[in-house]
Amino acid sequence: MKVSKTKNWVIALLGLGMLQANSGLIAQQKTSAGAKKAAVQTAIQEILEPVDYVNTLMGTDSKVSLSNGNTYPAVGLPWGMNMWTPQTGKMGDGWQYTYGSDKIRGIKQTHQPSPWMNDYGQFSLMPISGKAEFDQEKRASWFSHKSEVAKPYYYGVYLADYHVMAEVTPTERASMFRFTFGNPDSAFVVLDAFDRGSEVQVIPEKNMLIGYSSRYSRGKLPNFKNYFIIVFDQPIDTYQILEEGKQVAGKKTNGKHAGAIIGFKKTTGKQVVQAKVASSFISAEQAELNLKELQNDSFEQIKAKGRAKWNEVLGKITIEGATDEQYRTFYSTLYRTVFFPNKLYEINKEGKAVHYSPYTGEVKPGYMFAGTGFWDTFRALYPLLNMLYPSINKEMQEGLLNCYKEGGFLPEWSSPGFADIMVGNNSASVVAEAYLKGARGYDIGTLYEALQHGANHEGPMTAVGRKGVGYYNELGYVPYDVGINENAARTLEYAYDDFAIYRLAKALGRPKEEIKLYADRSQNYKKLFDPETKLMRGKNKDGKFQAPFNPLKWGDAFTEGNSWHYSWSVFHDVQGLIDLMGGDKVFVNMLDSVFNQAPDFDDSYYGGVIHEIREMQIANMGQYAHGNQPIQHMIYLYNYAGEPWKAQYWAREVLNRMYKPTPDGYCGDEDNGQTSAWYVFSALGFYPVCPAMDQYVMGAPLFKKATLHLENGKTFTIESANNSAENRYVKDAKLNNKAFTKNWIGHETILNGGKLTIDMDAVPNKTRGVSKDAVPYSFTSDKDKY
Repeated sequence: MKVSKTKNWVIALLGLGMLQANSGLIAQQKTSAGAKKAAVQTAIQEILEPVDYVNTLMGTDSKVSLSNGNTYPAVGLPWGMNMWTPQTGKMGDGWQYTYGSDKIRGIKQTHQPSPWMNDYGQFSLMPISGKAEFDQEKRASWFSHKSEVAKPYYYGVYLADYHVMAEVTPTERASMFRFTFGNPDSAFVVLDAFDRGSEVQVIPEKNMLIGYSSRYSRGKLPNFKNYFIIVFDQPIDTYQILEEGKQVAGKKTNGKHAGAIIGFKKTTGKQVVQAKVASSFISAEQAELNLKELQNDSFEQIKAKGRAKWNEVLGKITIEGATDEQYRTFYSTLYRTVFFPNKLYEINKEGKAVHYSPYTGEVKPGYMFAGTGFWDTFRALYPLLNMLYPSINKEMQEGLLNCYKEGGFLPEWSSPGFADIMVGNNSASVVAEAYLKGARGYDIGTLYEALQHGANHEGPMTAVGRKGVGYYNELGYVPYDVGINENAARTLEYAYDDFAIYRLAKALGRPKEEIKLYADRSQNYKKLFDPETKLMRGKNKDGKFQAPFNPLKWGDAFTEGNSWHYSWSVFHDVQGLIDLMGGDKVFVNMLDSVFNQAPDFDDSYYGGVIHEIREMQIANMGQYAHGNQPIQHMIYLYNYAGEPWKAQYWAREVLNRMYKPTPDGYCGDEDNGQTSAWYVFSALGFYPVCPAMDQYVMGAPLFKKATLHLENGKTFTIESANNSAENRYVKDAKLNNKAFTKNWIGHETILNGGKLTIDMDAVPNKTRGVSKDAVPYSFTSDKDKY
């Protein structure tokens, strides 16, 4: 993609065959419609920067029964502590913004990772005119997407019932609002601090509101409060303080549900009211300190800085030769990868990082991040951070160190503290991968201790540490019949997590017997392989497989999937799985069977069709359920069995069919950047099947050219000049002008900079990548295990 530093006005006059650019009209000879379209496309690319392609509404047309992303238009800065979103849902509804809604209740500060996790520390502002109204139903205003502007760094919407334009632009911990009231008779701003405990105080002489929200949805958060401060640029004329919707005397209230209505003097014509807003999880004083992020900047200056920051972060990858839809899809997905986990730390008056601890309720020194589930994000999101944004992941590793020190375990889902949901011990992958891919400058020794602790103990709740660890360490698996749900999924993920610990132990020079312990445990996946069905199957404590067994049954022994989805979860030893199944041909046939089957299912474990099942059913890709995480790497496994062209075919199918830059643009939950990171990697032409290894498994690039602008100052380019909708197969490849025959590319190779040149074709090359020396790493094939 070409990025210009200055804006040019471009008017495409297709009917006249003319193009007006910055310098004036350029007469053109008669050309074909296709050539005219190409000229217009080139002109558009000249003026658009990466952030201009982002559609923050991608994935917002979702509901409980069917997820097309389950996203909301997040207005914030990359990894910022706070985001803002228009609120169409009721107070406390995880579906806080849905595209099909027609009324807005407020513009809400949010920290929500997903609707299933819900939010914490939320509060909202809503401008109204006419009657002063606090009730969320009565104050809600009609709006239209036709008069809504949703950007990563700016949101603006026309609230039709009040003839008000509401706008917000953010910094990491603060924001500025601008409310333009069209009715001269009245101007009010409603502050809703939400229920479950809140406080509001008005300080009229300072045009200020302060207070807190203590609402949260997951875990136990000691001493939790999100303190806020709001400073208006216009004098406060009137105010109402409310508790549970009823006006109370005085300037301050705290209780179950506090709020306020602030009135401004009547004017003639339009009236503009601006509000500076900041918040803190530490104290009201820290919230006031965070307000200084806004400096003395105007609304437009803050907006411009936000835009520049987004272009800097999104500009780490530039692409060329894509369609307009592909540009928009690519940058809309990349936008989603840089929010979570978000910063929970703040900068104190001494300029040092400090944080509220969701584990102890105290204020502690150092970094802290929150709002992600490693079950989802260990797969591709963290590999993307390690490749493109390693410095922020270094901060995240330091944050995890503080989680362990303060909570006694590493979180597997943080929202913002321990959340009891999902399975696995995938913090092992997140910690090991960062160090193995070059992160340094933090206490890896203590983090390794945290991995050992989590791998050998049950935590304070099911989803922390390892549920069933006693059985796993003794038998090599978590049994089906001992009252532990999703036992086969746990076993498979623990085995990979043990591989991650093994790799880190080896890199740290730990004792050989310790290295061997985790290496041996990484082979526990074999305990659940059923040679009769050639699939993974729950096993009872006595060593017998569960019976009856239906590989189409969702849940039960598995997590949000069935055996056809989870049987491929041997990221670290695909060759071992190939051997169990009976060799390459059988393995490929089993992979093919995923796509060749009907999308049948058994939902008896859940007692109904959960949204993940429905998303697989309607996708028309057989048992391939891309809308959920367990199977997302499976396409790339063809590379291990001598038929890489099938990975190229199916990756392109998913890229083309399952993602669009539209409100229904995902095929399931976006999930904190994971499903988006799959698109980003796959569009580049490779994917991190085994994050704890330093290899990316090859697919085929989607664009003619993509350039990675790495933090070390180097660039890595993927070029495929003859790439097209028809040419989806890799015919030949060169790495830095030398023949490249591998089905994988190394992490260090990319970080060293260079160029991968790929010759594409419409027919598969069935001689490239078929030899055993072309396949990616498998533990079984490792000749230097210890």
